[in-house]
Amino acid sequence: MLKEIKHIQATADLLYSEREVETALDKMAQQISALLADCNPVLLCVMNGGIVIAGKLITRLSFPLTIDAINASRYQNKTSGSSIEWVLKPGTPLKDRTVLIIDDILDEGITLAAIIEYCLDQGATSVYSAVLVNKILDHEKPVTADFIGLETENRYLFGYGMDYKGYLRNAAGIYACKEYEKETTL
Repeated sequence: MLKEIKHIQATADLLYSEREVETALDKMAQQISALLADCNPVLLCVMNGGIVIAGKLITRLSFPLTIDAINASRYQNKTSGSSIEWVLKPGTPLKDRTVLIIDDILDEGITLAAIIEYCLDQGATSVYSAVLVNKILDHEKPVTADFIGLETENRYLFGYGMDYKGYLRNAAGIYACKEYEKETTL
């Protein structure tokens, strides 16, 4: 597996440098602060992809907030999505709270839509979403993120929280795989 990961990393196209990503995060933090600074929000980090973005964003937000996590995954360290698996639900009560969901990428939007629905079902007064990357697709998604850092074409990405088969989330930049083996889901 390590040989495959090293090959993917060595042949990938750099789409956004670390500097470009950090600038996008600065802009997102300004937009989030302007809207949510007086709302006492709960920030929900979508695990595992959102951990890098949440960590980078929360240090840029200078207002009171609560941090928790949620893990609803369609990929389970694969390169194609299947049904949603609820791994972790937040321990912080969401009733009567403003929620900001933070994730790495808005791809098909199925997972984000399910998390938004979960938050509303738990009694959140309002739910916002922040994604570092919005992937441009040729069809409509069930949700649109409220805060978007960057946009990319429809390619398989890694870095800044996004992974290739569970690896490369820690890459400093956003990369697109030139090639990878698509996995079949049963």
